[in-house]
Amino acid sequence: MGKFLAGLILVTALVAGAALYYLQVYAFYDEVSGNGTDDVQMTSLVSGQPEPVLYDEFRAIDSDSSPIRYRACFTTSMSHAMLTETYEMYDRAEPLVAPSWFDCFDADALGAALQDGTALAFLGQKDIEYGIDRIVAITEDGRGYVWHQINRCGEVAFDGQHAPDDCPKPPNGN
Repeated sequence: MGKFLAGLILVTALVAGAALYYLQVYAFYDEVSGNGTDDVQMTSLVSGQPEPVLYDEFRAIDSDSSPIRYRACFTTSMSHAMLTETYEMYDRAEPLVAPSWFDCFDADALGAALQDGTALAFLGQKDIEYGIDRIVAITEDGRGYVWHQINRCGEVAFDGQHAPDDCPKPPNGN
């Protein structure tokens, strides 16, 4: 009887572990269908508003379970020189890891490229949701990446503290 119970516990743990892995890596993500015109936007230095940029080969995933699960990949013919003269740079870019099956987005390689200057990060859209910015990074060879990142106001508000005075009012009023 003891061997049976131990086996049952082991099988239950394996099934639960497999289900948890599947839910975290696959179940909550959906492929995003691009519209081909304004899937990739960056904030203009002149207008301060997000504007569509030139892009091809757009792929993206998203999830309703979290505002920071969005990831996208694309290519562009726009040069770093043109981008830096046209769009707002983003200094605190920290790419978030994507599921392994979304193989065009390698957060570690992108982070290294941002560190060594072969990729530049730009503000896609500030407060796409309260406290969440959309970040766009583009490498020297025209590969582009998009992800959502918690901004300074979001870090404070999501931590349960009062947002600084220069932040927009959080939806919950803190």
